Amino acid sequence: MGVSRRALLALAAAAAPAGAARAQDFPSRPVTVIAAGAAGGPTDTITRIVADSMGRHLGQPVVVESIGGSTVGPLRLAQARPDGYTVMINNIGMAASATLFRRLPYDVLGSFAPLGLVSDAAMTMIARPGFPANDLAGYMAALRREGDKLNLATAGLGSAANLCGLLVQQAAGTQATVVVFRGTAPAIAELMAGRIDMLCDQATNTVPYIRDGRVAAFGVSSPQRLPGLPHLPTTAEAGFPGIAMSTWHGMYAPAGTPEPVQGALSAALRGALREERLRARFAELLTEPATEQRASIAFHRRFLAEEVDRWRPVIQAAGAYAD
Repeated sequence: MGVSRRALLALAAAAAPAGAARAQDFPSRPVTVIAAGAAGGPTDTITRIVADSMGRHLGQPVVVESIGGSTVGPLRLAQARPDGYTVMINNIGMAASATLFRRLPYDVLGSFAPLGLVSDAAMTMIARPGFPANDLAGYMAALRREGDKLNLATAGLGSAANLCGLLVQQAAGTQATVVVFRGTAPAIAELMAGRIDMLCDQATNTVPYIRDGRVAAFGVSSPQRLPGLPHLPTTAEAGFPGIAMSTWHGMYAPAGTPEPVQGALSAALRGALREERLRARFAELLTEPATEQRASIAFHRRFLAEEVDRWRPVIQAAGAYAD
């Protein structure tokens, strides 16, 4: 007696791996995206913009869960079920943490599935009002001359400000007195008050203060000058290519997430990054959306490994660890 086509299809479905079955239906309910940063901060803001757009491409709501702390968000993701319903957006600190924390409860390169880069933002080299320099060369000369007599602010170990500050000190060949703040806002407040001398932080945070003259600004770390700050030269233009960097964000799923689900999430991310409303919001933040290539799984996987390798010797040379 013959077997019907419907019965054959049912048998095939029953024999298929559970992960494949789930991938075919993905997503069938809301997706949670962890913003690995404090509520209201740059990572949280970018995550909410991306989540709003990705929901339209996935056909399901994307709910944001803000989790501060350098390792708390990644640990939460590493422990999540690898089914695609919990993902994370994290910044450059993801790569730095592989060296900065010597006893991590997860493996930066092994516990996560990169889904694509999200954005890039330039860093700005700024100082207190009246700082004795007219350009970036003078800024660096002052650091070289004064060394630890100058206070260099950072928005926490592993932050973009911290990493940029390390590059600035290494380029100057000296060390300032580093003052660690819990976030950029208190650091800038102390800078404007003249109690802190120098800070290197992303343009998203510093542009309002640069534009109204409340801080002195000397350069940007991007490959090209910023449209919002056309008078500031790039670090490469000013003769300091070693300070070139961006604070980037990327999206991750837990390792072991089925490849079709990873593909669906990555495709939704790339679709979101093409939306004009997202691009307009990013432009307001002086943040560049990742290109189609950079938002791919393959590029992000390779880039994360390269960034871990880039920051390892920088952090080791500084000898300042978070544990």
